[in-house]
Amino acid sequence: MSTASRLLALVTGASSGLGVEFARLLAAEGHDLVLVARSSDKLASIAQDLQGRHGGAVHPIPVDLAVPHAPDSLVNLLRERGLSPDLLINNAGFGSYGPFIETDLGEQLRMIQVNVAALTHLTHLLLPEMMQRRCGRILNVASTAAFQPGPLMAVYYATKAFVLSCSEALANELNGSGVTVTCLCPGPTQTGFQERAAMTRSRLVAGRKIMDATAVARAGLKAMHKGKTLVIPGLGNKLLTLSVRLAPRQMVTKMVRGLQSPRGE
Repeated sequence: MSTASRLLALVTGASSGLGVEFARLLAAEGHDLVLVARSSDKLASIAQDLQGRHGGAVHPIPVDLAVPHAPDSLVNLLRERGLSPDLLINNAGFGSYGPFIETDLGEQLRMIQVNVAALTHLTHLLLPEMMQRRCGRILNVASTAAFQPGPLMAVYYATKAFVLSCSEALANELNGSGVTVTCLCPGPTQTGFQERAAMTRSRLVAGRKIMDATAVARAGLKAMHKGKTLVIPGLGNKLLTLSVRLAPRQMVTKMVRGLQSPRGE
């Protein structure tokens, strides 16, 4: 915990996209921050900017969560500095686009490590101290991809299904403990994710208006502060997740394949 008056929030994937937006909004709310990402230069710049704008403490810690033991190293460093997060924003993650057999295996395994293993690992390490204080908030970033299989992004969709399922189960287990778990499931968002995943030609995003990252981050934090288990920003996204729950599974998979296919095919 940071101080009696300022809670400490740890944000992973904090150097870009939703991570930066979470950091900005949390700093504006008056929280101290631990910012985690691979890029030390970007983190340092963001930390300097947020400290200048809002005051408080901002701790940039460059860590590559694709490395299996990175969460251990990160939490050990936090403990050495006397830092115990009150809020954990598990935002780090990435995707990869294309037929499974044509994708790089190493990239797929790194995706599982970041999207699933690091999130699980970090939550397990930080949760006991929150429960001891009977106070804490965890926000896990999944996706509307969590609600159905995703041909052409098979592993990514599967990782987000894990995040959603695990978050909902933990929220139930922690009921009454003073600690809550919220799962944020946005649809396509203006974060640079599509470029990183090399999916800009996909019908799912090409030529479509997609949500603003600040609005998505704000919706996630609002739900987290209220202790809600699930938040799906945007009416269209809510309706989509409802429809896929009601439709036959095979039909949903074919529909997603159509949406994921490159335009012109």
